[in-house]
Amino acid sequence: QVQLVESGGGLVQAGGSLRLSCVASGSIRSINFMAWYRQAPGKQRELVAIILSDDSTNYADSMKGRFTISRDNAKNTVYLQMNSLKPEDTAVYYCNARINFRQWWGQGTQVTVSS
Repeated sequence: QVQLVESGGGLVQAGGSLRLSCVASGSIRSINFMAWYRQAPGKQRELVAIILSDDSTNYADSMKGRFTISRDNAKNTVYLQMNSLKPEDTAVYYCNARINFRQWWGQGTQVTVSS
């Protein structure tokens, strides 16, 4: 079994920054990718950023230049540095990973950006 645990969410003013972390634990043999999704109230869950095993990354257009995804392979951890936050970034942010050829989700962490 694998667990993903996010942390780092909270309340921040517009223009501020937050850094999310997600630690994968359990019986991990391989990690193909790790990613961040978000879901705002009344909206569908959307991809924020993804980092592959070769450290290549991809971002949703609205996050490019503001968010940075990175990973620490030794710690099985993925990070999301979020800068220049906007009220429309308010959402629950979920960690997602393909580990041992299965998809896993974290429980989510709330990010609220006040105007």
